Amino acid sequence: QVQLVESGGGLVQPGGSLRLSCAASTSGSSFSTYVMGWYRQAPGKQREWVATIYTGGTTVYVDSVKGRFTISRDSAKNTMYLQMNSLKPEDTAVYYCNARLTPKTYWGQGTQVTVSS
Repeated sequence: QVQLVESGGGLVQPGGSLRLSCAASTSGSSFSTYVMGWYRQAPGKQREWVATIYTGGTTVYVDSVKGRFTISRDSAKNTMYLQMNSLKPEDTAVYYCNARLTPKTYWGQGTQVTVSS
């Protein structure tokens, strides 16, 4: 029903910025009906939730990224974004796109973000 492809990851210095993109291909239900979010997973650690944008546009963030990251979506382009500013080494992880339409959830393949000098 939904296929998700992340892009935009890479290597940046501490304090730098990246914008991640998640391109969605949907069938049946439109992109605008899905609750979208970003998760991340560092090696040897559990996957953690980062941010969510609801169908009405409301956004929420994990405390560790609040004020630095911004989640958004463009329904005309079927794409979700994560603008990441003031990056820290602890932000290093594989970032995953997530789409939810109860009772189903979908995941992208992930994109690597590395923050290092």
